[in-house]
Amino acid sequence: MCDSLLLATSLFNRYLQLPSDSCENCVFSPDVRRIEKVLIANRGEIACRVMRTAKKMGVRSVAVYSDADRHSMHVAMADEAYHIGPAPSQQSYLSMEKVLEVAKMSGSHAVHPGYGFLSENTEFAEACKQEGIIFIGPPSSAIRDMGIKSTSKHIMSAAGVPIIGGYHGEDQSDKRLQAEAAQIGYPVMIKAVRGGGGKGMRIASSDADFLEQLESARREARKSFNDDVMLVEKFVEDPRHVEVQVFGDMHGNAVYLFERDCSVQRRHQKIIEEPGISPEVRRKLGEAAVKAAKAVNYVGAGTVEFIMDANHNFYFMEMNTRLQVEHPVSEMITGTDLVEWQLRVAAGERLPLLQDDIILGGHSFEARIYAEDPNNDFLPGAGPLLHLSTPQPDQYTRIETGVREGDEVSVHYDPMIAKLVVWGEDRSAALKKLRYCLRQYNIVGLNTNIDFLLSLSGHPEFEAGNVTTSFIPQHYADLFPAPIAPSGATICQAALGLVLQEKKNTQEFTQASTDPFSPFGSSSGWRNNIQLNRNLTLQVGDKSKCWFLLLMEGGASFLHCSVDGEKSRPKLVMLDNTVHLFSTEGSSQVSVPVPKYLAGVSGSGAQGGAVAPMTGTIEKVLVKVGDKVAVGDALMVMIAMKMEVSGCSSSHTHSVTLNQFKSAVQTDTHTHTVDFLLEKEGFCF
Repeated sequence: MCDSLLLATSLFNRYLQLPSDSCENCVFSPDVRRIEKVLIANRGEIACRVMRTAKKMGVRSVAVYSDADRHSMHVAMADEAYHIGPAPSQQSYLSMEKVLEVAKMSGSHAVHPGYGFLSENTEFAEACKQEGIIFIGPPSSAIRDMGIKSTSKHIMSAAGVPIIGGYHGEDQSDKRLQAEAAQIGYPVMIKAVRGGGGKGMRIASSDADFLEQLESARREARKSFNDDVMLVEKFVEDPRHVEVQVFGDMHGNAVYLFERDCSVQRRHQKIIEEPGISPEVRRKLGEAAVKAAKAVNYVGAGTVEFIMDANHNFYFMEMNTRLQVEHPVSEMITGTDLVEWQLRVAAGERLPLLQDDIILGGHSFEARIYAEDPNNDFLPGAGPLLHLSTPQPDQYTRIETGVREGDEVSVHYDPMIAKLVVWGEDRSAALKKLRYCLRQYNIVGLNTNIDFLLSLSGHPEFEAGNVTTSFIPQHYADLFPAPIAPSGATICQAALGLVLQEKKNTQEFTQASTDPFSPFGSSSGWRNNIQLNRNLTLQVGDKSKCWFLLLMEGGASFLHCSVDGEKSRPKLVMLDNTVHLFSTEGSSQVSVPVPKYLAGVSGSGAQGGAVAPMTGTIEKVLVKVGDKVAVGDALMVMIAMKMEVSGCSSSHTHSVTLNQFKSAVQTDTHTHTVDFLLEKEGFCF
């Protein structure tokens, strides 16, 4: 076994080791503060992630939950759980008063904010301090200085960290911002001065679309951060997005735990992350990141983000003053537990390791699995996870999730289902492991990006490590090939599965029947003097010699069959009229046609109507009854889970006869939203 594998195994085993003595379980010593109970002011996978480390350290965990999360995984995992309000985050997870009330009521010594929500809220950090509760994060001064992007740029420039020029001024009028954009030169990036996670960010490619992009960014920023102040910067085309994990303590120590390349993105949000630069550039980047952290007396976990050009020149972009979504990549290559570091440092302990003690071993990938439709501009989805099976977690494979089979992906929050994290001795081994595990991640009930991740991770340019933030648009045709109809073998497998499932259901019915010998309960196919011929019609997409055995393995149905001499063992999930097949070659689905008299309402709009393209909230209605709408006119704005979509009229002219919905109303996918009186044809969303 190679040295890096031995090192990673040793570090990972140390990471997993449970405390052996109850007195040592608590995070305190004579020189530090006690943290025996921690409230996690968050939800989903990050809340579950923090709870796992808390349990390992013997620290009790307290959960908070909204109406939508009453039966969620993080509530079940916690030692205590408290309800804090309705589903909208502004009335629950973003309510400082409610979170602090629970912290005091539960006797929590500390609050871990996770990421998002209150994690980068200066007022919340200060309120915790005033209440004598430890805020597991940096000082409020660091959050304030680095949270306002214009301020952080000035601090970084003074500290000698390279920055990109732009306008960070107080005059926020449309006229001033547009004039500054013209002076900087298009394309420009419009950013909210607060927050992160791709929210409140838009690219304006010309003067003509600047005001539209500015208004969209402001709207999203107000909803996410309650602050719509913007900055304008030169947009560096085709860069790499590289960030550095940093950590500081209260004793003046600061270290970096190497980099994560987050270049592959959609809508400025990361999809897949990995380490990936040369040792020399890594050292320079890490030192710059530590310099940035020390400039604001940083304590705790943080991430310094940089834009890097083709010549490896890098420029400070922003600092996220919290634990990052992709922190498991850093943990896997260093054998550390960064949540444990957070708890210990927040209690006043020194960093567990100094810079020379931190060793990079092997390679890691994190792939984010989302409820979304990549083939429809990555529109987010929501709904129940009717079937969910994952790869088997081990010391080289982590599943970071906050949902289980049967749980609901809520429209109110981020649509991420899980993070799949893998480790290998080198990039090639880790990539092979990632693709293998993605094929074992099977979900039925809503659209996901799993097939897209397989297509992405198998692209020759990705395999070669040639990635930039423009990777998806540059390779769009390869990443989104035309749909391929299931093969004859797949259709045969689906037919066999349906027949065997029917037989199984009949047997169960017969066994439960008061007359088990009734011929009406038999599925043997026996006919008196007539040979049974069974015709089964299946539907593939929008168009209309073997042996087999259906076995249950671990709660799933596997079809052991041979079609034209080729043996296979696909997993079958049968729901309603659709057979979902999963194999090492990918996934397919085949449907049994529904008779016309049973068919439901079409998913497309009725004549002269428009339907919602996703589950979300109608943010703004732009038309009223009697308005004439022509080609390209916007009808309404919908927003859901960090994404804003405008509905528009296309190839026809209409009169609006009925607005089905008003602002702030929630609607489901394919819900009819606006009725038209057709004057000339067309509409779109």
